Amino acid sequence: MPGDLIVGWPSSLPSAPSMCALTVILLCFPGTSLDLLWHLNPDAQKGFRSIGKLAVLLMCLIGVACTTSAVGLWHGFNWGRKLALVILSLNIIGDLHNATIRHDYRALIGLPIAGAMIFHLASRSKES
Repeated sequence: MPGDLIVGWPSSLPSAPSMCALTVILLCFPGTSLDLLWHLNPDAQKGFRSIGKLAVLLMCLIGVACTTSAVGLWHGFNWGRKLALVILSLNIIGDLHNATIRHDYRALIGLPIAGAMIFHLASRSKES
């Protein structure tokens, strides 16, 4: 059945693209009252600002990739599962980098979450 790959799928569908869109808005319109949101992760603001306009392009690409994967998963397409596996694997690499190189141990919370999602998606491919 479409949409049964991830528990709670309808509520999780817009989360990653929405966060990407919010980041793009924050980057494109600095100095607004929305800048208060950067207090949640001031290092992210510094990092995004350091790469300039490329940050907007990067976040747009991530948002499109997540949306495309979500649509593929929803419809039960194999390419959607594969794209999700790539995205989650890259997320794990990023979390490991943040924890080991930047010593931001908060990133470690993403490892078991992404790992569980990868396990779930990979086990679904064996059932097909």
